[in-house]
Amino acid sequence: MFMKKLEIIFIGVVLVALLFLGNNYYSSYSFKNSDIPDSYKQRILNKEQEVLQHMQKNYGYAYKFPLIITDKFKGRLYGLTSFENGEIKIYLNKKVMQESMDYMLDSVIAHEYAHALLFKQGYLHTKDDGHSKLWQQTCIKLGGIDCQQYVDQQEVIMAKMPFQ
Repeated sequence: MFMKKLEIIFIGVVLVALLFLGNNYYSSYSFKNSDIPDSYKQRILNKEQEVLQHMQKNYGYAYKFPLIITDKFKGRLYGLTSFENGEIKIYLNKKVMQESMDYMLDSVIAHEYAHALLFKQGYLHTKDDGHSKLWQQTCIKLGGIDCQQYVDQQEVIMAKMPFQ
């Protein structure tokens, strides 16, 4: 009798785990193969408006650059600003958005906007690979919370923890 109850409990736990894994797989698959949710679009738009307000306040003008969500990045690059043929574009990595949307909003958008603004101002070549002291100051002025050279994976992981 005890073994039968134990088998039923075990089967129940396995079924719940399979349902959980199936739901996670479906959510991940849906995110990868669909446009980003409207809630994400709105949050990105709100953050971009905030960055533009900081730009207006600190520089006296606000340049809006094309902000493109793409799944074409290889690896875990969060964002990239390109300057090609006189055109400046900001790219955000869709692949990391689902797991790191808060980091994307708090750090990456201002980070990439700082690059774009410096490109616009004519700072095209720097010895610091684009992450100079001027870039860092610009990032902070645009409301960037974490104006480091590259993503701090430890910070992303800790932001997901239920305690802080």
